[in-house]
Amino acid sequence: MMLVRYLSQIGRYFIMLKDLLNRPVKLSIMRQLIFKEIDDLVIDSLGIVCFISFFVGGVVAIQTALNLTNPLIPKYLIGFATRQSVILEFAPTFISIIMAGKMGSFITSSIGTMRVTEQIDALEVMGVNSLNYLVFPKMIALLLYPFVIGIAMFLGVFGGYLAGVYGGFATSQQFITGLQEDFIPFHITYAFIKTLVFAFLLATIPAFHGYYMKGGALEVGKASTVSFVWTSVVIILMNYILTQIMLS
Repeated sequence: MMLVRYLSQIGRYFIMLKDLLNRPVKLSIMRQLIFKEIDDLVIDSLGIVCFISFFVGGVVAIQTALNLTNPLIPKYLIGFATRQSVILEFAPTFISIIMAGKMGSFITSSIGTMRVTEQIDALEVMGVNSLNYLVFPKMIALLLYPFVIGIAMFLGVFGGYLAGVYGGFATSQQFITGLQEDFIPFHITYAFIKTLVFAFLLATIPAFHGYYMKGGALEVGKASTVSFVWTSVVIILMNYILTQIMLS
């Protein structure tokens, strides 16, 4: 019974994606909606992303340094480990899971509140495709999400550099040597491809849970929690699949 319910939800999700492009809203209105979503979803997320990235990069560098107890192990591995951790996993994946809580809850609660207060029904009565009006601008706005992750990568590595060098764990030259050691440019491409996939999930899964929720104000909170859980689960699952496909 539970399997049937899950399959039904997955089917409804893909039907929602199909209906997104039906009866598109006028371009002039859509432009305003996209700029508003960029401000709400992307710009408003920069502060927390910068703060977390900087300090987690520092923590990665310190923990790596503290585990290099063998004097034969070169100190440049601190920079190497920081770069690999931040670029491959921390910035694209774990920042996206954090954003599933911040962005996802915002999207679900805002759309869910519109459903509860019958604003979505009012849009439909006026002949507006409510899915295109509410969800499509979020998808377009989150095309800028790789920009946020790029900043997270830079600040993560920079935080690791400051913690490693000024903490006395490595010299500046050693850390920079580690950053350059065995660098594979495709890893950056891989990280940004993952980021675009995660951006799509961050825009659509929370919107799905908000759009199709039923009930009152209490159910809006429950829908936000459920959307965070499922967005995180799908991001982790897609992370595994994309890593298997692109790095194997």
